[in-house]
Amino acid sequence: MSGIKPTGKHLEKRLSAQAVRALNVPGLHGDGNGLYLKVRANGAKQWIQRIVIGDERRDLGLGSVTLVSLADAREKALENRKLARAGVDPLAAKKRSMEVLTFKAATEKVHELSKPTWRNDKHGDQWLNTLTTYAFPFFGSKRIDTVTGADVLAALSAIWSSHPETARRVKQRIGTVFKWAMANGWRADNPAETISKALPKHDRSNVKHRQALPYDAVEAAIATVRGSEAGTGTKLAFEFLVLTATRSGETREAVWSEFDLDKAVWTIPAARMKAKRLHRVPLPPRCIAILEEAQTLRRADDDLVFPGTKDKKPLSDMTLSKLMKELSIPAVPHGFRSSFRDWAGEQTNHPREVVEFALAHVIKDKAEAAYARSDLFDKRRGLMKDWCSYLCS
Repeated sequence: MSGIKPTGKHLEKRLSAQAVRALNVPGLHGDGNGLYLKVRANGAKQWIQRIVIGDERRDLGLGSVTLVSLADAREKALENRKLARAGVDPLAAKKRSMEVLTFKAATEKVHELSKPTWRNDKHGDQWLNTLTTYAFPFFGSKRIDTVTGADVLAALSAIWSSHPETARRVKQRIGTVFKWAMANGWRADNPAETISKALPKHDRSNVKHRQALPYDAVEAAIATVRGSEAGTGTKLAFEFLVLTATRSGETREAVWSEFDLDKAVWTIPAARMKAKRLHRVPLPPRCIAILEEAQTLRRADDDLVFPGTKDKKPLSDMTLSKLMKELSIPAVPHGFRSSFRDWAGEQTNHPREVVEFALAHVIKDKAEAAYARSDLFDKRRGLMKDWCSYLCS
């Protein structure tokens, strides 16, 4: 090797920055740890490391002298030796690191993988748009394994006090992306969780709950809707939603294939439920009557029970809300679930768990959930019949 005289012992840091600039003899000039300065015949210089990986000697290129300093080359050479001694191939490790996605690319991948779980396209778009707006400007272009807690803290701090609800959602969604990265072996931590104590607690004492009617005013609301000039489908959907205590989307997007009118059962598939679990709804007589009337609205090649104005499209989520505003009903569609819950708790002796199952609520206590093998369907049939009788008196 040119420029190197054997000394009989291993030497390190034989080169200096001045020597690197001055050397022009073609060949390999050693520095230690297998690091060599390779000078080509045309005068170009680059760093080479000779290293043994397994039983094979490999030459690793560490970059041009104009881009990589002597100090940086030494640091990289030492890092490679440590990896090789641990049985890791530095070349393979480098290739894997190049495959690591940016946070933006990882987010788009998670969004694509999660498509089957979105309740609707709007929900999926909101999920991606919030990260595009509030996270990408801070660290979207960074490789996901290099994003720090400080990066996430900076993004969330910008909206934590001014948009608390949005900030909490952004934090949760950032965490979802990091969990996916952890599953891929690109991270060992989730910065969205580690920074939690660095963010001030939100004051939630003034959180406004969705407007709901007292249960003794619900019957009058149904009568008001029945007597309005709204479309027949809208009126039927409204009353059906109230009587079944379901969420707006569950009612609006209902299809005929989910119903067994002979057994008076509505089976909502898991994909359409908030908790992603199949939910059976017992149907009292008035609900069956509503469905029979809705049959007259059925369109050819359209399975929707409550079709909207556009072909093969359900009622929009604003249809019922707009109707209630126009009729001066001081509540939102979701609020009738609260009316039902209050009525069941104050006016009946139905057990709490039966009411919670009727609302398709998830049991938060893991021990209790483990023993809840039944959906208490028969008991819920009595509960929903009582609710219908109360409103249809």
